[in-house]
Amino acid sequence: MSGHTVLYDPDGCIEAQLPLDRTTHQSLVKAVLAWHGDPGLQAADYQQIALQLTGAARSVATDVRRAADRLPECRAARVLAEYVLNDADQRLAVPLAGTAHCTQDRARIVRALYERLDRLTELLPAATS
Repeated sequence: MSGHTVLYDPDGCIEAQLPLDRTTHQSLVKAVLAWHGDPGLQAADYQQIALQLTGAARSVATDVRRAADRLPECRAARVLAEYVLNDADQRLAVPLAGTAHCTQDRARIVRALYERLDRLTELLPAATS
């Protein structure tokens, strides 16, 4: 018998209430993007870092989608958010390569998603009033 409980949350209500670990994500992004050339890590290390960044990107993308969905469809900020999300989805679909380049690409995705989330968050109070 397993000690794990499986939660059925098709609407993402539980996830929506959990805060992102933004400080950790941004620290990892900053460290990865500071690499100049190949820092000489093992392929498995690059893969592990890229997996962490992929998880972060997917979490932030969910928040970007929620924020964008609160804006009118014709609003330029929503259209741009949808573009950023589509680009992130396409880039995240590329298999991990276990390289510095691949890992830095994942970091750039996380950075772009946080930037978009911040811009949407600034607009939301004005959009809901």
